[in-house]
Formats: sequence, structure tokens, C-alpha cells
Amino acid sequence: GRTQFEVVINALSPKEVTRIYTPRPLDRNDGTFLMRYRMYGSVRKGLKIEILYGDQHVAQSPYILKGPVYHEYCDCPEEDSEIWQNVMSCPSQEPQITKDFISFPTIDLQRMLKEIPTKFSQTRGAIVHYTILNNHIYRRSLGKYTDFKMFSDEMFLSLARKVHLPDVEFYLNVGDWPVEYRKANDTPGPVPVISWCGSVDSRDIILPTYDVTHSTLETLRGVTNDLLSIQGNTGPFWENKTERALFRGRDSREERLQLVKLSKENPELLDAGITGYFFFREKEKELGKVQLMGFFDFFKYKYQVNVDGTVAAYRFPYLLLGDSLVLKQDSQYYEHFYTGLKPWKHYVPVKRNLEDLLEKIKWAKENDEEARKIAKEGQLMARELLQPHRFYCYYYKVLQEYAKRQASKPEIRDGMELVPQPDDRDSVCSCHRKKPLRDDL
Repeated sequence: GRTQFEVVINALSPKEVTRIYTPRPLDRNDGTFLMRYRMYGSVRKGLKIEILYGDQHVAQSPYILKGPVYHEYCDCPEEDSEIWQNVMSCPSQEPQITKDFISFPTIDLQRMLKEIPTKFSQTRGAIVHYTILNNHIYRRSLGKYTDFKMFSDEMFLSLARKVHLPDVEFYLNVGDWPVEYRKANDTPGPVPVISWCGSVDSRDIILPTYDVTHSTLETLRGVTNDLLSIQGNTGPFWENKTERALFRGRDSREERLQLVKLSKENPELLDAGITGYFFFREKEKELGKVQLMGFFDFFKYKYQVNVDGTVAAYRFPYLLLGDSLVLKQDSQYYEHFYTGLKPWKHYVPVKRNLEDLLEKIKWAKENDEEARKIAKEGQLMARELLQPHRFYCYYYKVLQEYAKRQASKPEIRDGMELVPQPDDRDSVCSCHRKKPLRDDL
């Protein structure tokens, strides 16, 4: 109807005042709404969140968040990680983490120090060596392609402001491709390198990609395509969407060029275009170049084609959160959350060479109800797996599992520098965490 939700957030104590940005709730078009807010100051006693429809409280409003509640840049970590994980509702197991650590019952830091800088940083040039000690983060860059360390710095610093991190020393690959391809029974065996993307034949330990991590940290701070805003901009209702498959993207893989050819031959089924040429510039004349398209406009189409870029296409989580059916190319690459997804339940699989893509689009058109059901299941699973708190939990769990296996103590090595916490000039931040009594736990 025409009535708007009203969201009122105040400090529980009348003596406390804080700035809180609260945009209008996002309508997810299925009877649910997402309410977001960003704090620019902390409160000791807690927050009262009221959600009103007209003058009536709705859902379980008012919500009471017991204090202290800290804003993002308040450096006030919880010392007891178990308490923090309980508060965050972290899952007890992450299947991908369990799988990633099977090859590494113990982690030999001395061997890594000797081997990784020469083996990986000279060939790949995108390795960053981190040590986390006493909840401070130190690093040195190995190679000239390490600019993306700004994303890992950002997440580790954010996590360290929330919970006391284990002491760990590790190597993070900030390049596109996984790097460790040796098998567990090779001599010498693999070393644990942490990466943002995995593949079926590599042994890298996977973290959520820099893309979804940054999107989560930036929510309500400037980035439009964050994982929450997508959910309130999923285009028209299913029955009003254009009954064609859509693809837009750069020319980072040959199959993407193939999509454009298929699109020219079958415009009634597929609308595919390359937005920028870098790898196959000679093809631009033949295939043409299309205008960039706002991401929210993707969801005017019923079907979305997800084809790898240089590695896994990092738009996949965003496409799942929309209200369209995702047709996903078979791939040897994966992100951290793929283990939670099943083909034909959450998305429709397409062969690597795309030979069955048109057939799958026709199937979706002829089986509209089933296609809609798969789209909905994919969306619901993505909402579950890609919630902001799940990323924090996942990062923490990787560091925790890694720390358990270290055979020697992490150290601050020559050439490492401290990565400082950002200055918080906007708001006073004092820590008021009290040590819980055993009886309270």
C-alpha cells in the first residue's frame, strides 16, 4: 500500500546521543523487507530499534540491542572469541574450511619462509606475507602486483576491532589465480597459501573474495552494488520480466565472445554483449561493443548467464540474490560459499563449452514454474550464506583453524610494517566491555 515503514533508532539511555544513518527499508518483493543502518558513534547501554507501519509496531518491534554497541571504527575487540562467535551466530562448521585444511594437519612456518617468497612471489608477484600478533597486523609485500592488499588489510583490521584474533603468520595471494597445485602425497607436499578463489586441482585455502568482502564493509558508505542493496532492487515481478537470458561483461574469456555470437544468431533467446575489450581487441570490430548497463537493470531479464572471467565470475553471488534464474557455466573455479549450492536446486548448470546453453534457456521458458522455483531457492540460499556476519565468521574460522596447526610461533619478520587502525576522528570511542562471569555464559 501507500503507507511507508518508519524506522526509529535511539540509544536506550536518554543520557546518550549518537548519529545513526537509516535509509528507507528495502522491499524484497516477497513480503519481506531489509532494514539497514550505519552508526557513527557508540552507545554504552544499548539501542532501541522501532519499526512502525502507520503507528503500529510490526514484526517483533521494538528490538532491543543490549549494549555496549560499537560503531565500525571503534577498536574494541571482544577478548573471548567463543562469546563473540555465539553473539554472531557463527556456524560450528564451514564445509569448505574443513576441506581446505585436510592437506595441512601441521603448518611448517620455517619451510614456508624458505619456499614461498622464491617459489610464488617471483612468478606471480601477488603474494603478501602477514603476521597477526597481539591483535596487531603486520605485513610485507612480495612482488609488484600487490595493490589489492588494501582489501585484505581492510577486512583484517575490521575483524581485529571486533574480536581478538589468534596469533598467526601466513601468506595471502592477492592475484586472481590459485597458486598451489601440488598434491598432499607429492614430495615436497603443498604449502598453505590463502587465496580468494579456489580450483578443483589446487590446494589453496579460500577466503571470501575481496569483492564481496569490500561490498559488505562499504554497505551504506558509497558503493551501490553491495549484497544488501541488490536485494531491494531485483527488478519487476517474475511474470513481468523479459523472457530472455542476459549477459554483460568484459572479454576476459573466449566463451564470452561465443555468447555474443550465439546472441546475434538467437536474439529471441539471448541478449549478450561485451562492454570492454582487453584480451581479444581484434574481435571488437566483428562482435561490437555495448554500453555498460546498471546492475539493477540486469534483473529486468528472467535469466542470467554466469560465465567465468579470468577465474570464477565474482558477480555470481550478486546474480543469485536477484530474482532471476542463474544459468551457470561449469567451472573448475569456486568461491568460498559454493559448497552450499546444488545444481538444479539453486541454479541451472551449463556445459563449459556452452553447447547446451540455448537448450537450457528453452527449457526454462517451457518450464516456467520450475525455473521460478530454482531462482527462488537460489535466492534464499544466497541470502543465508552471504549475510554480513557470515563473512566475519568465515574469516575468523580460517585464522582459527590455521593457528591450531602452526608448528612454531609467528613472528614479525624483517621488512614487515604495522598496518595501523584508521583514525576515528568522527566519534569518541571508549571500550566498556565487561568480563563476563562464568555463570552468565
